[in-house]
Amino acid sequence: MIKVLFFAFLKEAAGRESMEVEMSGETLADLKKKLSQEYRIENLETVMAAVNEEFAPDDTVLEEGDTVAFIPPVSGG
Repeated sequence: MIKVLFFAFLKEAAGRESMEVEMSGETLADLKKKLSQEYRIENLETVMAAVNEEFAPDDTVLEEGDTVAFIPPVSGG
């Protein structure tokens, strides 16, 4: 299982702050697509993703036990 964490507006879109999905051996891009389709979470292509607390590109292959965090851009002044 892969643990997925949501922050900011993504937490509201998902209706929870975390979930577990079966995605071992698939890419981060595959996970984004699955979440967009199955849970109707939009704009995942515009957010940063971290795998095991390190920012990761979409071609990162996910392994059993990984934690993926989706972190939207933050603005401030």
